[in-house]
Amino acid sequence: MNYLIDTHVFLWMLAEPSRLKPAARKVIVNPRCVVHVSAVTAVEIAIKASLGKLEAPDCLIGEIQTRGLWELPLRYQHGETMRALPSHHADPFDRMLIAQAQNEGLTIITHDEKFRSYDVNILWT
Repeated sequence: MNYLIDTHVFLWMLAEPSRLKPAARKVIVNPRCVVHVSAVTAVEIAIKASLGKLEAPDCLIGEIQTRGLWELPLRYQHGETMRALPSHHADPFDRMLIAQAQNEGLTIITHDEKFRSYDVNILWT
């Protein structure tokens, strides 16, 4: 199965892995699972770090590569899908991740209850 980790899950994985449920940790470290980190996550972290809303290491791409995760670029089709999503959730970063997961057939690993409102597979943490 293929997965997409939500931004907070990525940050927890790096700094507070104990916050992840065992099932999510098991998937993330399993070399047989393809686990993606979206370019959207990089943008969200950069914006929130510049606003002082969170602290994050500078070289996150190195963490992605070291941990055997896959980068997921943002494509035009993802934007089209996002545009068609119902307005259950106002966070544009989450909506982009949902659109990517729908387009790419990925299961999102998240702790955000607002994702329940969308037609997307979820692994809860």
